[in-house]
Amino acid sequence: MGKVLLAAPRGFCAGVERAIRTVEHVLERHGPPVYVRRQIVHNTRVVRDLAARGAVFVEELDEVPEGSVVVLSAHGVAPEVHTQAAARELSVVDAVCPLVTKVHREAERFAAAGYEIALVGHAGHEEVTGTVGHAPGRIRVVASPEEARALPVADPSRVVWLSQTTLAVDEVAVTVDALRDRLPLLADPPGDDICYASQNRQDAVRAIASRCDLLLVVGSANSSNSARLAEVALRAGARDARLVDDAARVREEWFEGVATVGVSSGASVPEPLVASLVAALAERGYAEVEEVPVTEETLRFALPRPLAAISSPAPEAFPSAAAPAAADGPPATGPPSADG
Repeated sequence: MGKVLLAAPRGFCAGVERAIRTVEHVLERHGPPVYVRRQIVHNTRVVRDLAARGAVFVEELDEVPEGSVVVLSAHGVAPEVHTQAAARELSVVDAVCPLVTKVHREAERFAAAGYEIALVGHAGHEEVTGTVGHAPGRIRVVASPEEARALPVADPSRVVWLSQTTLAVDEVAVTVDALRDRLPLLADPPGDDICYASQNRQDAVRAIASRCDLLLVVGSANSSNSARLAEVALRAGARDARLVDDAARVREEWFEGVATVGVSSGASVPEPLVASLVAALAERGYAEVEEVPVTEETLRFALPRPLAAISSPAPEAFPSAAAPAAADGPPATGPPSADG
């Protein structure tokens, strides 16, 4: 008989929950179709379920009929996306995570103060693309210590580093150390950019990794924070670690010689997917389940402010996209996170 170690916390973070509730709320008030630019969060199951309820996911705004309602994803966008929305007379609800908005504001402030910005992150990721758009010409994306050591700068005394929110903490630290070796006067951000949920899920995986012969992370392949959890597990001592969309993706050959299986999930993963995996593991003989909590999360974010003003399902009740509305309402419950 085998054993399952269930990491906690896992699954939805406050930003993901807020983004999904935003689409649900707009669907309820407006009725389908409601257009969503890009995946609202990086999870196949969530996107499929929302599409079944009337959400229409598009890559770019030119796919959205003029005058329609459009929701922007949790990963954040560049200001030019709001400009495009205004030109098409779209009614925008911005579901950007408030912790991503925090990084946008930092980039704007440092750029205005004349700093060059080294953004630790993965080029092409939606969050990184959005952040770069808030300080065009001032940000260079740095993905590794090697890139950090080769970073060209105009004034070594006026450089600051920021980070994509979903990276592994130790991954960022190694790259920042390389930046600081090259730039001793490198400035730090005013607070941690790694989101509290990414940090907590990484800590939870570290707490069980050394006890696991196999650690399964439930999450989609395009989910940065989910992929980082599998990497953290290997660095923290798991014999093997795999990223799986759901229980159906688990393969028999992974279990040879495995007595203990760890389970976690990324911040955009619904808990029923984890429950389904645990049930599938029980059928394989891993019936004993021990949950290993490292902290309790109570933070929740209020819905985007435009939704609070809606009093009818008519599309004209949504604000115009001519000027981006503040998308980061105050926390609804719980203390501010360390990133706030």
